[in-house]
Amino acid sequence: MTLGSDVSGLSTTATNAAAQGLSIVVPLYNEAAGLALLHERLVGLARSLRQRYGLCCEVVYVDDGSKDNTLVIAHSLAADTLDVQVVSLSRNFGKEAALMAGLDHARRGAVLFMDGDGQHPPSLIEQLVSHWIDDGYDVVYTAKAHRDNEPFLRRVAVHGFYALINWGARQKIPQDAGDFRLLSPRAAAALKQLPERNRFFKGLASWIGFRQIRVDYEPDARAHGVTTFSPTRLIGLSIEGLTSFSVAPLRFASLLGVLLATMAFLFGLSILWEVLTTGKQVPGYPSLVIGLMTIGGVQLIMIGIVGEYIGKILSELKARPIYFVAEHSEKRADDSAAANVGERTAARMNGAAGPRRIWLVRRRLRLERGRQPRDP
Repeated sequence: MTLGSDVSGLSTTATNAAAQGLSIVVPLYNEAAGLALLHERLVGLARSLRQRYGLCCEVVYVDDGSKDNTLVIAHSLAADTLDVQVVSLSRNFGKEAALMAGLDHARRGAVLFMDGDGQHPPSLIEQLVSHWIDDGYDVVYTAKAHRDNEPFLRRVAVHGFYALINWGARQKIPQDAGDFRLLSPRAAAALKQLPERNRFFKGLASWIGFRQIRVDYEPDARAHGVTTFSPTRLIGLSIEGLTSFSVAPLRFASLLGVLLATMAFLFGLSILWEVLTTGKQVPGYPSLVIGLMTIGGVQLIMIGIVGEYIGKILSELKARPIYFVAEHSEKRADDSAAANVGERTAARMNGAAGPRRIWLVRRRLRLERGRQPRDP
C-alpha cells in the first residue's frame, strides 16, 4: 500500500507552462460594487500573460452566499481573453470552503488565489507567474511588507499567533503570509489530495513543501465597503487555524500543567520545611483559595482546548461535504469570440443584396439534400 503520492509528472518548465494554463480563484462575499472593475483588470492581465508566455487563463468566481447582487454581476461578466466560471455556493460556508470550491473547479494547471475586495493587486500576478515559469518555483506566496499602520495590540496578537502555531512545527508557516499565492500544477494537485475537512490554506500550502518563495507587497486600499473580519471573527479564525493545523495548544496546556504541578510541589516542600524548622503552621485559607481558583481555572482552559480538538475529530468523522454548489456556469473565451464572429457575419449578410442572399440559402438547401447547386 502506497502512503504517499507521486506528482512529479506534473512538474512544469518554461517550455511546457503555457500548455498547463492558469486558473485564478476569487472567493466573493458581497463584492458587487467592485467586481466589474476587478474583472476588467483581470482581463488586461490575461492579455499580458498571453502575449508574454502564451499562457491561457481562466477566472473562477466563487460566490460564498453573498446577500447583494454579486452573483448577478458575476454572471454578466464577459469571457474576454480568459474563460469565466461562476460557482455559487448554497450558503455562506466561509472563506476556506470557498477556496476549496475554487480549487476543485479549476480546470487549468496552475492555480492562483486572490481576494475579491481589490486589496490584492492584479498587477502583482505577473511577477508571481514569472517566479513560477522563469524561476521554477512551485509555491509563490505573498506577505505584507510591514504592519506599521496597524494598532500595536493587533501586531502583538499576530506575532503571538505565528509564534504559537510554529512552535515545535517541522514546517513553519511564514509570518504575515496571506492567501494571495500561486501554486504550480503539481503543488495544486498535492493540495487537492489532502483529505481533511477542517482546512487552513496558509498552513497546508506551506506543509506540502516544494520550492517556495516569498514576495512582499503593500496591500491596496479596499475599493469599496468595509472588511467583514471583525476582531471577534479574527479570533475565531485564529483558533480554527491553530486547532486545524497545529498541536501547539495541547503542548502548551501540558507544559502549563507541569509548571503548576512543579510550583505546587515546591510550595509544599517550603511549608514542610517551615513546620519542621520553626514548628509554626502557615495560616492557609487565603493561599488555599487562590491555589484552588488558579488550578481550577487552568483545568477549565485545558478542558476547553481538548474540547476544540475533540470537536475537530467529530467533524472529520462525520465527513460532511465542505460545501454545496447551488449554481455553476461557464463561459469560454473562444465561444465568445465565435459568437462575435457569427454576429458580424449575420450583419454582413443582412446588408447584402437580396437575390444573392436568396441564392445562398437555396444553395445550402440543395447541398443538404445532396443535389448539385446551380449557378446564380
